Amino acid sequence: MRILVIGAGSIGGYFGGRLHQAGRDVTFLVREARANALRQSGLKIRSATGDLHIEHPKLMLASEIDGQYDLVILSCKAYDLEGAISSFSPAVGPGTVILPLLNGMRHLDLLDAAFGRERVFGGACMISTTLDRDGTIVHMGEMQNLVFGPRTDRPAVSGSAVLAQLSNALSFCT
Repeated sequence: MRILVIGAGSIGGYFGGRLHQAGRDVTFLVREARANALRQSGLKIRSATGDLHIEHPKLMLASEIDGQYDLVILSCKAYDLEGAISSFSPAVGPGTVILPLLNGMRHLDLLDAAFGRERVFGGACMISTTLDRDGTIVHMGEMQNLVFGPRTDRPAVSGSAVLAQLSNALSFCT
């Protein structure tokens, strides 16, 4: 399963990094400045649950999208949602699931309108993270849970297919 993580900040970087660590095919869709920083220092996570340094994470700018992905993990700021939708739209196909990890509920209406409710799962993460001055993701504490699942009876992909990709990589609830 090809996984596209929108953003490599503290949330997307953390969960995408852990998926990469577990051997999943993860690509980060980032802006130019973050891409340059990650190319120089790699993706770094400092955590009580284990540090991680990915020297050369797979990175992509919106103009470089190379086809459709099976799972899109959306972790942008709510104020940038419309821009994010525009940037990752070419990566969404008929079998793509979008797992948003954003605050609030407004994003569900926008994502449903853009991609169809059957492609948009409900999702929430419970974690405390931040980026330090050098761009390292700092995980504060040990909690790192995801709650997710389809919001329709006929999702584009079953929740169990997504669960299989996240299993043994993240702490989660469905």
